[in-house]
Amino acid sequence: MTDLTSMFTDLVRLETRLYNVIDARLKAEHNLPLGQFEFLRFLDQHGVARVYDMAHWAAITVGATSKAVDRLEASGRCRRTANPDDRRSSLVTMTPEGKRILAEAAPTVEAELQNWVGSVLPAATLEQLGAMLSMLRQRVEVDPCTDRAEA
Repeated sequence: MTDLTSMFTDLVRLETRLYNVIDARLKAEHNLPLGQFEFLRFLDQHGVARVYDMAHWAAITVGATSKAVDRLEASGRCRRTANPDDRRSSLVTMTPEGKRILAEAAPTVEAELQNWVGSVLPAATLEQLGAMLSMLRQRVEVDPCTDRAEA
């Protein structure tokens, strides 16, 4: 029987080490922390988002997300505008500078992932792993209305 606790520890340590390696390289080569890269990717995929949407996607607090958006905005990589449908929130969009830095940094992230993951596992195994991780992530995603895992 699989030791789920050991598997969980391996998964967490792998994520931490991969995150740190990629974060360090992005900072060194692009002056872009990995967290900002991830939010830029989210904005690139969604076009416009509320801070709340970004926080829910990243599974972090709205306060932490708002601070991250503050840093992105200060660096000229995104812009906040008033939300015409909700005065309590603003809408976040990527600027041309954000699009430029994302385009420059994406190959760096892909190269690191290829080095540490893609070069180790065969393509079929990567496909399976991707599908399994997606399934597990969906299982533990939090329903914002109840703050409980969706069944």
